[in-house]
Amino acid sequence: MYLSSIDRPSVDDPPPADRSRLRGLTVVGGNVFALGTVSLLTDISAEMVTAILPVYLVFGLSMSPLAYGVIDGLYTGATALLRLVGGYVADRIRTPKAVAGIGYAMSALAKLGLLAVGRSTGAIGLVLAVDRAGKGLRTAPRDALITLSAPPKVLARAFGVHRAMDGFGAFLGPIVALAVLAATGQAIDAVLFTSFCIAALGVLVLVLFVRGRHDERPPAAAVSLREALTLLKAAPVRRLLIAACVLGFAVIGDGFVYLLLQRREELSIGSFPLLAVGTSLAYLLLAIPIGALADRIGRPAVVLGGYAALVVVYLLLFGPLRGWPLLALVLLLYGLFYAATDGVLMALAGPVLPEHLRTTGIALIQTGQALAYLVSSVLFGVAWQLWGPVTASRCAAAVAVLAVVATAFLLINRSTTTTDTEVTV
Repeated sequence: MYLSSIDRPSVDDPPPADRSRLRGLTVVGGNVFALGTVSLLTDISAEMVTAILPVYLVFGLSMSPLAYGVIDGLYTGATALLRLVGGYVADRIRTPKAVAGIGYAMSALAKLGLLAVGRSTGAIGLVLAVDRAGKGLRTAPRDALITLSAPPKVLARAFGVHRAMDGFGAFLGPIVALAVLAATGQAIDAVLFTSFCIAALGVLVLVLFVRGRHDERPPAAAVSLREALTLLKAAPVRRLLIAACVLGFAVIGDGFVYLLLQRREELSIGSFPLLAVGTSLAYLLLAIPIGALADRIGRPAVVLGGYAALVVVYLLLFGPLRGWPLLALVLLLYGLFYAATDGVLMALAGPVLPEHLRTTGIALIQTGQALAYLVSSVLFGVAWQLWGPVTASRCAAAVAVLAVVATAFLLINRSTTTTDTEVTV
């Protein structure tokens, strides 16, 4: 294995004539915008359903912090292995768009499943697992399409555009749900059906407007499982994987952050979804400028800055600040954390992965991070139940500090900081 410079544009780069309409599209390409539209619609659909899940499970069903931590971790991490499946299959058949489409369709159909199962807790869990399985399948192929649709030197900006549109969908989701409830006399079925329709529209946009990557390699060049495993022999990939796991272990999850805020400020149940709206608003406003900053000053530095913001969030949860200044600052910093880490980490990974294994490599990194998050969520639930929320939050802040230090050692001044190199297998 060796490092080789790549200056060639992606085969999915739009022709110059197509780049003259909007400045954002000029930089990152229309395919990124189309993928962002799909994510925007899908996130509206998802957040209509999930924005109130933490408060419903903990307060409505009287679930303990430990039980919620297990469910929250499983909700995010249990389908992590499907990311590897989706990534490998996409590289194997050389059509990441098709695999992503299956994942989006599964999540859309899950909304109809929620209509069918009623109030059965076990059945609801099964349907949510199908929804997360769809997310697990689609995430790596979608991110691989982004890396193949934008020039390498502006990858963080491209991910910023995508994540801003994704965040806008997350911002709109709870608002749309509240509007539907108000218009239908609190009919939850109407929310679920509307959610399905919006998700189905996202699948339609994917089919009609997202261009799949054209692969000119002959069938004999299809990726083998043995070849995919050789990714771990590359030092930059190993460092990124370890860093992703360490950073994933530092995250306790949105649900816990919002529950702690709700308990501290004694917020009403009806206002709970607005916490997610605030974070999403900060995220969508910051994602593009922070992505551009990452391309300019270095992606590892921006990722580490995002996790430093997360440390401050954990400390603020039980600091002296109270009232709306606390809520505003926590949600702003939490949105900053996501804007500086989510897409930027994937932009950091893209250039160091070989093109024919890029989806598999991205899936590997995402899987490691998701599994680490599963462990972190369960352990935070245990700490809350044993020591209380104050001590648990301070422990989370300490772990996040250690994660930032370890990641800085792994990534700063390493070959992963370059934006124009890839590993060739």
